[in-house]
Amino acid sequence: MQLRKLQEQAIELLKKLIETQSFSGEENLTADLLQDWFNQHKIPHHRQMNNIWAVNEHFDESKPTLLLNSHHDTVKPNSAYTRDPFKAEIENGKLYGLGSNDAGGCLVSLLATFTYLFSAENLSHNILYAGTAEEEINGKNGIAALLPEIPKIDVAIVGEPTLMNLAVAEKGLIVFDAVVQGTPSHAAHPNTDNSIYKTAKVLEWFENFKLEKVSETLGEVKVTVTQINAGSQHNVVPAKTHLVIDVRVNDKYSNNEIETILKEKAPVDEINARSLRLNSSSIPLDHALVKAGIDLGMETYGSPTLSDQAMLSCPSVKLGPGDSTRSHSADEFIYVKEIEEGIEKYIKLLEKALK
Repeated sequence: MQLRKLQEQAIELLKKLIETQSFSGEENLTADLLQDWFNQHKIPHHRQMNNIWAVNEHFDESKPTLLLNSHHDTVKPNSAYTRDPFKAEIENGKLYGLGSNDAGGCLVSLLATFTYLFSAENLSHNILYAGTAEEEINGKNGIAALLPEIPKIDVAIVGEPTLMNLAVAEKGLIVFDAVVQGTPSHAAHPNTDNSIYKTAKVLEWFENFKLEKVSETLGEVKVTVTQINAGSQHNVVPAKTHLVIDVRVNDKYSNNEIETILKEKAPVDEINARSLRLNSSSIPLDHALVKAGIDLGMETYGSPTLSDQAMLSCPSVKLGPGDSTRSHSADEFIYVKEIEEGIEKYIKLLEKALK
């Protein structure tokens, strides 16, 4: 199929996606739009809940499989919007609308790329496309639910706005709930075991705590106390002070290792991880995908933000048109040219890496 026509169709699909509400957990109508694309192009496909997937025409079980994945759910628009978030408008080369940048541009660009290469022969890898749900909430009905249903994945490109540079590593995330225990009492009476006062030293410990392994691409593990809660009455010293700790994990540690370290070292009475499933991600710098991208002029970097890469156990790279700084912003937009060039670069990357 002609590249120019695919680019035009991808932009038209993105307009429809923008004008169709798809908050996380409510993506049924945008899933319908993805199915419409496959039906229009006569490509066999599958639907699992609101996840849509398909494999290339010459799928061969003896070959490794490359996943092309992006998400079609969005966050809710913030109050600072001056435009209708559900109206797709192009002005001065910018396509405005909720989800245009995060991650609609990536979603339709990968879809156009898959369609372009659907019938290609003699590729070194199979290609599997998946447009998935619930990425914005790390939901269980998104890619996590789809992975058991699809062929084994050996390597992946996750479509997120990176200005078409290669995020060769991504930090994982663990959220911990911690408790500092004290002795409850009336505020008028002496109390040398006030949990709030004890928390001051705990906060200082977390502020100064460093893990020794530093990643070349992701830097240090970042440990941040983000919430504190204690007490319900002005005249009662509370028995407990509750903390929430946000930990961004580099590729030198597993989430289980981080949990073990904090349970051993943190000066709190209780500390428990809410989940350990959002692991860090990376791909070797000598992988064919990375080498092909570098040859095409793409830069490499480590990403501090989380994506569906966290759900994958295979090597993966985050790559897509658009700019991460526009994500979740008011009057979100993506340049039409970014989509057109993104499709071209995806195709060139795959043709080079999978020959």
